[in-house]
This record gives sequence, structure tokens and C-alpha cells, in this order.
Amino acid sequence: MKLPASLLDTLHATFGPGACFTDEAERIAYAYDNSRRNALPDAVVFAQEHAQIETLVRACREHRVPVIARGRGTNTTGATVPVDGGVVVSFERMNRILRIDPDNRLAVIEPGVLNGDLQRALAPHGFFWPPDPTSSPWCSIGGNLACNSAGPRTVKYGSPRENTLGLRAVAGTGEGFRCGTYTSKGATGYDLTRLLIGSEGTLALITEATLKLTPKPSGLRTLRATYRDVSSAAHAVARIMAQPVTPCALEFIDDVALKLAHDHGGDNVPLAGAMLMIEVDGEPDTLPSAVDAVSRAARGDGLEELRIAQTAEETQALWSARKALSPAQRTISPNKINEDVVVPVSHLPELVEGIRQLSKKHDVLVVTFGHAGNGNLHVNLLPRDEAERERAHACLAEVFALVISLQGTLSGEHGIGLVKREFMPLALEANTLSLMRNVKAAFDPDGILNPGKLLP
Repeated sequence: MKLPASLLDTLHATFGPGACFTDEAERIAYAYDNSRRNALPDAVVFAQEHAQIETLVRACREHRVPVIARGRGTNTTGATVPVDGGVVVSFERMNRILRIDPDNRLAVIEPGVLNGDLQRALAPHGFFWPPDPTSSPWCSIGGNLACNSAGPRTVKYGSPRENTLGLRAVAGTGEGFRCGTYTSKGATGYDLTRLLIGSEGTLALITEATLKLTPKPSGLRTLRATYRDVSSAAHAVARIMAQPVTPCALEFIDDVALKLAHDHGGDNVPLAGAMLMIEVDGEPDTLPSAVDAVSRAARGDGLEELRIAQTAEETQALWSARKALSPAQRTISPNKINEDVVVPVSHLPELVEGIRQLSKKHDVLVVTFGHAGNGNLHVNLLPRDEAERERAHACLAEVFALVISLQGTLSGEHGIGLVKREFMPLALEANTLSLMRNVKAAFDPDGILNPGKLLP
């Protein structure tokens, strides 16, 4: 669409020179994300303060122009692709850490702060923010909140929903508001903070977040267990999660993934039926007993080898298989389909075996790994040509159906975005989706915030 002249005047006046662009080169740079989907926005603006967002949304609402919030574009679901044109508002320049308050175990930040930058700033205070997506060096906190993106530590410390105290945001009406508390307990009205987290910019644009901090443990031990087959490893996950010591990471890698990583990363990567990477953290005097407890649970039918790292170098060597996976997959399929699904931990064996059968049925390579302690697996379909791409999409639909049949859900941390929205009726009842649409209408009555995403 061609933006009205009066709206363009407002954008230029609000954001100033160097922060409002309508030229094609700048728009192309903000037309896509890591999903490889793309659509050209009509303008791109760079926010630096809350008041600008209120003005932007009010002006766009007046002209019924879409507004799409964007962090660093690392998401894989097309959640930031401006499918209906409109204005992309980037928060990458709104990147200040406003306050670190160790006494109250909180930090107040703007949405453009990178996850990795926040962790480095917190380290001298002895704290960390638990969510740690693989993309943490270059993904923004705002994006983490928008998709409830988590990472390996979620198994012990929770997702952004459990680690955010409050938010400042702007609704689709252009009205700013605050929600949440500065305290770890609160029972005052509806929990809008948790509602906004994971809403993918469809309800409001987050301009500030008050994050709950956790003291950094002084000790960490890494274990690697290899198994005869994926079923043995999946049953070991259930045993590990059923005993009192909760690991801070519990990663699963199937045999197909291990072979890929071995071919790419060399002999440091073991060849086995499946592998678990396990980390346990805590204070040095408690770590040995914690490691013993987790080790006992890891042992069982099908275990081939259990190794415990004694040095930082050994830890790095044990993680080599996990780190080799992404580049190994890219060598096979530049068009890989990367989905994250979740089932109850006790159903992991059925999920893994079911995916294996679907891979054979559709004759498409499927690599499975991920955060097994939460039952959150990344299912990577690796089509190499157009025929395999068609079979892969048919396979994916059956993967989702399998997940729902196992009392699971469509996403644990990537979100729904554009890619999964057609499958939402599979996961949620019609009445539930209707209530979600009513919530959307209350926050965004004209439907201008990130249209075409999340809700079918």
C-alpha cells in the first residue's frame, strides 16, 4: 500500500532524520526473518522512547495501517514478516539497561537489549536472567518476550513468563499502560504480563520490561550419556526428571543427528543410538551428590557410556556434538524446516518413535534433538529438492497431529507466527480460539498489530 502523506509526515516528525525510511533498500532489510519468508513493509522506523510508540500506533490506527514490532529477526516462524505491508518498528536502538537492582533481584531494560549483553552486565553482580535461547548472543529481550523464547535452562529455571515481573507497553489503541509488579508475589487483578509474553506483538508493543533475576550458581558439572537407541534415551529422560535433583540442562540428540554431527565435527562426536547432554549446577559442596543422583537415573537399560567432565576443556569437548548440529544440517538442506514441539516427558518415547515412523513413511530425512527435560524437541525436516519439500510439508502436518494426540502442543519456544497458524485449530478448541479473538479485539480493536499472525 502507499502510505498517506499525513501519516508519513507524522512518522518523519516523530522519529526524525536517520530513524524513518521508505527507500526500498532499507525496507528490504526488514522484510524477512529467520523463517526465510519475506514481504515488503511500506516504511521502517527505529524507536528510541515509549512516547514515540504511542504516537506511531495512534497515527497508524487512524489510517488502518499495520504496525509490526521487530527485534533482531532471529525467529523461525515468520512472526515479524509484514505480510500486509504497513510500518515495521525496529527496537534495536531502544537498547538501554535502565536499572540493575541486586537487592530486589530485578533489572529494568528496554526491549532492544540483547540477551547476551544483559547476561554480561549481570555477571559482576552475581546474577543471571534464566532464558537462554541458542541465539542469545544476537537475539533481543523483546523478541524473547514476544515468543516466550527460552532455551536449555528452562527445565530448571523456567521461561520468560516465569522470569518477568512486569511490562510497560502500548496497546493497539495507542494507549500506553503498565502491568505486573516490582515484587516476586502479586495477586492484584488479571495477569496481563504473562498474557502479553508469547503474544508475538499482536496485543501490544512492549517498551520496557522488569525482569526477575536469579543468583548465579558457583558450580556446574556436565555429563554425557550415550544409549543403544532413542527409546532407551527417552526413557532415561523420564527417570532423570522423576528424581529430586533437577538438571539445569537436559538435551536429547537422536542417532540421525549424531551421524550428521560426526560427519561434520569429527571423532569428538560419538556415534550411538541416541545421546543425552546433562548439566547440573549448584554450590561446590552439593554438586557431587547431585551428579550422583542424576547419574543413577541416567543409568539403565540401553546405556552405553556415561562420561562426566572434570575440566572446562572436557566440558567443551562433550558439547561438541550439539554445537556441530546446525552447520551440519545446513550442508544438507538450506531449506530445512525447523519446528519445536512439546509433549509431556512421559510421552517422549512415543513421540520419538512416531517421528521415526513418519520419516520413513514420507521418505524425508528428519533430525530430532532439543530440550528433553521439558519434553520440548526440535524436529528438523531436511528436504533436498522440490519433491522432498512437498513430502516434508505433508510429514510435518502428521507430526503436529501426533504431538496433539500425545497431549502435547505446537510450540515450546519458537511461537506460532505465520508458519503454524493454520494448525492452531488442531491444538485449541473453537471456543478457546474465540476467547483469544475477543482478547485480541480488546487490546487491538482495529486489528493493526501484526496482522496475519498467531490466530487462524
